[in-house]
Amino acid sequence: MSQIKTTLVSLRRIKDLDYKTLWQDIKEAIAGTERDFTETSLGKAIFILAVPMVLEMLMESVFAIVDIFFVSRLGANAVATVGLTESTMTIIYAVGMGLATATTALVSRRIGEKKKKEAGVVAFQAILLGAIISIFIAVPGMLFAKDFLRLMGATDEVINEGYLYPTIMFGGNLIIMLLFIINAVFRSSGDAAISMRVMWLANIINIILDPLLIFGYGPFPELGVQGAAIATTTGRGLAVIYQFYLLWSGKYRIKLYWDSLKIKVSVMLKLLKISGGGILQNLIATSSWVLLMRIIAVSGPEAIAGYTIAIRIVVFPILLAWGLSNAASTLVGQNLGAEHPERAERSVWITGYVNMIFMGAIGTLFALFPSFWISVFVDAGAVFENGTMSLRIISFGFLFYALGMVLTQAFNGSGDTLTPTKVNFFSFWLFEIPLAYFLAITLNLGLTGASWSIVIAESFLTVLALILFRRGKWKLRKV
Repeated sequence: MSQIKTTLVSLRRIKDLDYKTLWQDIKEAIAGTERDFTETSLGKAIFILAVPMVLEMLMESVFAIVDIFFVSRLGANAVATVGLTESTMTIIYAVGMGLATATTALVSRRIGEKKKKEAGVVAFQAILLGAIISIFIAVPGMLFAKDFLRLMGATDEVINEGYLYPTIMFGGNLIIMLLFIINAVFRSSGDAAISMRVMWLANIINIILDPLLIFGYGPFPELGVQGAAIATTTGRGLAVIYQFYLLWSGKYRIKLYWDSLKIKVSVMLKLLKISGGGILQNLIATSSWVLLMRIIAVSGPEAIAGYTIAIRIVVFPILLAWGLSNAASTLVGQNLGAEHPERAERSVWITGYVNMIFMGAIGTLFALFPSFWISVFVDAGAVFENGTMSLRIISFGFLFYALGMVLTQAFNGSGDTLTPTKVNFFSFWLFEIPLAYFLAITLNLGLTGASWSIVIAESFLTVLALILFRRGKWKLRKV
């Protein structure tokens, strides 16, 4: 009961901010701050961290929306190529996010312990690990791009027209890895505004290059769906170069020193131990999306295309909510490092409530007016009908998605990546995929059944995570 009262007081402080103070906080959040988040009031700390983190994720979601907006003009086959590729690219994202999770846990702890130079050492070890792992993904990804599309159920026409898209995306996975890891370094140290600016840069370049390379405007060649891959990879690549410049500049909380550029076996092993759980956790979740896409593929290209458009729309608010969840992860890590476990827990409850309000409002809009959002991409036909139906159903679970991601990030921020891994395993592999197969194929409900399986499985995940979070074992985690 006292926990609820304390949380409500913190929420009321956020609500009662006058406009002048609010504007000052927004400016501080976007410009960057030297504030110690283990001492700042929780409401203000969450707000100042969350604003740039949400804007960073807004830019990440723009990647998904912009690409599919232009690619949808090329037809169902092009959209299907992007959808099938992205469903497997989520495995790469899982590895990058797993390494980013471990980086967040260790860097935020070192910052909470006031050990900035050690935080820089962690940063370099994480970067090195990401580079090594990316090689083992790039080579087979480029060599077997056609086989991958065939395995995912693509038609010969889709394969022949679009195989260069996965070739480019898999080949450039190092850029994705580094973007995730280095942004996690800045974010977990408290310099969330830097991560936000990096994503702005990547997106501005992508938005400019997408139409030029896809449709061949001006002196640019008309590359079709492959142009989208080149635009995205170029935008992210230039952003990574900017990240390294900032790391070496020494102007922020984290700086790379020459003596940081050494292999520290103990740090690497610790990163591997934590990231192993983080990678497995995300692989379980993302591979379930791959299997789900394979189940949906049975219903044909129009079902895949409609689902792909719906998911791209859903990803937009989910990534914003994930940005807010990252604030909880950073505060958990820093406050546990500063030996303030109860403060770490309060930060999770506050963030969770705010996230549910945000996602609940967006989910209501999507559920009531799904055709409006789908019509931005396609305005008639089977793809439109499939997308509208899928978007409406998936939106029913937004409240559960909101709380579940905050609880997951709280475990990760503490360094406990094993608990979310177990939760994901039971929720997705043992529950969602069998349920999706039963509804979509056995009962012949197709995309409708697959969409309902997402809502049910994510709700189950949130309830399970909530039970485990309340036990409090994560507060005793040492990293």
